[in-house]
Amino acid sequence: MDQLRLYVIGDSISIQYGPYLEQYLAGRYAYGRKTAETEALLNLPVPMGDNGGDSSAVLAFLAGLIEWGELAADLLLINCGLHDTKTDPATGRKQVGMDDYRRNLEGIVALARKAEVPLVWVRTTPCDEAVHNTRPGMAFHRFAADCVAYNAVADGVMAEAGVPSIDLHSFTANLGEEVYCDHVHFYEIVREKQAAYIAGWLEYLSISFGSRLTIE
Repeated sequence: MDQLRLYVIGDSISIQYGPYLEQYLAGRYAYGRKTAETEALLNLPVPMGDNGGDSSAVLAFLAGLIEWGELAADLLLINCGLHDTKTDPATGRKQVGMDDYRRNLEGIVALARKAEVPLVWVRTTPCDEAVHNTRPGMAFHRFAADCVAYNAVADGVMAEAGVPSIDLHSFTANLGEEVYCDHVHFYEIVREKQAAYIAGWLEYLSISFGSRLTIE
């Protein structure tokens, strides 16, 4: 059976569950993701390395991939939101405001349609704001309510576009309170569980690939 080519663009959470996801999908999907080398090839400003960064960075990177003919994928797995919600402690300004976030996600959906590559969205994971916002030297804050609010924006965009969403936010929150190894990242066992959850969803979606992942 031919393998489907999966391409992942996501934040550090996706980097951490990525090796497990690749392992669990072996034989079904050929796994690829955004890398610093690819970003350098596209000559994009403000490089984020393997990290997808905020929605503006994801949009720019995806546009570059398509323009340069570097997007070799049968399926895109994308998430962005944690970087968008970064909040200036002095002004309360977000790194990417909610209206811009919506427009960026609409742009990402449009690019996927242009490339004729089905898109699956991953909802942004929660954060531990009590730890995050009291860390010495932290230049920005994050708030749990913003993760919920930005996810709600993404839910609307993806539902309107008919894009499947994997609810990694609720799954992770339901694992309990002792999941964080710091302010926003997760212990190794949690990363394994996240990968297994996503792999299960992708397995289901691959079975119904012809209908559920069609770009209208």
